Amino acid sequence: MSSAEQWIEQSRAQAGRGIGAGLAWLDAVRGRALERFAAEGWPGARQEGWRHTSLATLQQQGFAGGQAADAATVKAMVESIVNAREGHWLVFVDGRYEAGLSRVGSLPEGAHVMALSEAVKTHADAVQALFGDETQGASPAALNLAMGGDGGFIQLLAGVTLEQPVYLLFVSATPGGWAFPRNLIDVERGAHGTVVEHYIGVDGAADQASLTNAVTRCRVDSEAGLTHMKLQLESEHDFHLAALQASQGAGSVFNSHSMSFGARLARNDIGTVFGGERCETLLNGLYHVNGRRHVDHTTVIHHAHPQGTSREFYRGILDNAGRGVFGGRILVAEGADGTDAEQRSDSLLLSRMARADARPELEIYADDVKCAHGATVGQLDEDAMFYLRTRGFDDAHARNLLIYAFATEAIERIRIDSLRKQVAALVRARLPGGEALGELA
Repeated sequence: MSSAEQWIEQSRAQAGRGIGAGLAWLDAVRGRALERFAAEGWPGARQEGWRHTSLATLQQQGFAGGQAADAATVKAMVESIVNAREGHWLVFVDGRYEAGLSRVGSLPEGAHVMALSEAVKTHADAVQALFGDETQGASPAALNLAMGGDGGFIQLLAGVTLEQPVYLLFVSATPGGWAFPRNLIDVERGAHGTVVEHYIGVDGAADQASLTNAVTRCRVDSEAGLTHMKLQLESEHDFHLAALQASQGAGSVFNSHSMSFGARLARNDIGTVFGGERCETLLNGLYHVNGRRHVDHTTVIHHAHPQGTSREFYRGILDNAGRGVFGGRILVAEGADGTDAEQRSDSLLLSRMARADARPELEIYADDVKCAHGATVGQLDEDAMFYLRTRGFDDAHARNLLIYAFATEAIERIRIDSLRKQVAALVRARLPGGEALGELA
């Protein structure tokens, strides 16, 4: 049985048991999504956007599920994270919502934070409006829909500002297991909020890799603002496929920060569509790969209306035989005059075996626009190393300082102080010479 056939059979076995099973519209969408995945299977190298990221290794995995980590271990892992920072927490373990580990806390009137499995009962119309269908995204997104997994539902009614972030914590506790989270975020006119997706996993053997296939759909209405952050910290053997899809109303601001420091293979598809004038977006990413790990960020920004502004910056730190891929497409539609778009990809190679691929694209059908893109791939600057050594740093400290300085440019774009400090600490812990980086910081 092929990997695709395995998931088709698994989806059919779960028919009637997924989130919202029995809702006619949802059952119909899931049926069509399964038909699409059955027809297309996993994406291959012949498909545009997948030429540099192969899923062949993923398809060789059985995902039969092993022995789950004991409950006490999972609880301690979750509590160490949840208790470390303020916020509204929804916790999911192996794709299941865990109310006992979650900590939503008090919310202002007009703010709704709950599991999708609850929202389909209490906010059915909002769920249906934002849920999406089988045509959106690549075939892994269709499989996500077909599998009927749980996830977070965040709705901020008009004018509501949520001061503390909402954290969606996803724990892969069973080596060889899988999860298909689907998250819905609805920010109505003039509302503002922050959502953090946090993915972690227990270490397992290489032949017991876990799979996370996540889809997050966001609507940011007129004059509203949403900051979305993703912290991807799963085991180095795991697979992580994800899609973040946003739609923006006039005058809205959408900021995305993708921080990838785990998984054997991580693919992040990120896109936003400007549905009105004066939209703004920032797509910001930082990743570190070592061993033979692989990270891919593929983005699309659709300037469909005039006076839109977009900024896109991705930075990768690559060691050993790690590989980083960036594919960025900026589409400026006819009539989207006054567009101001900038796109950059920068990769730092710490090894001769490391590899970085960049595919920046500008597709412009409007006049009076300002668009630019660029990409760099390089090693540590020998002149900078020499300068630091003349100031008393040994080779290790000089090297670590330059690596951290490279990462800091991405970290400093995170405007929320608590999140910026959190990411800085994660970077210092994950990058080579973490202890030395902490001393330097």
